[in-house]
Amino acid sequence: MIFDDEMIITNEKGEEKVMKILFTYESEERGKEYVFLYEKDDEDNVLVFAINEKEETLEEIEDDEEYAEAEEVFNAYMNDEKIQEIKK
Repeated sequence: MIFDDEMIITNEKGEEKVMKILFTYESEERGKEYVFLYEKDDEDNVLVFAINEKEETLEEIEDDEEYAEAEEVFNAYMNDEKIQEIKK
């Protein structure tokens, strides 16, 4: 469930957590959308998931190349001066 810049996720144990959405991006090459999330009190621990829109679920990225691509996008986001200025 998504509210503005937050998303409630449920883990395998059925526990719900409110996560902040840092940003999303779409990979046209892979035909997937990804979301970068973090817990409100832990901005340094960012998680990335592939979004399965059909099933309305988040999927862990298990492919090394796919993860490397997501990591590259994350690093570009974090190093973009314009984005960091907006976040302040």
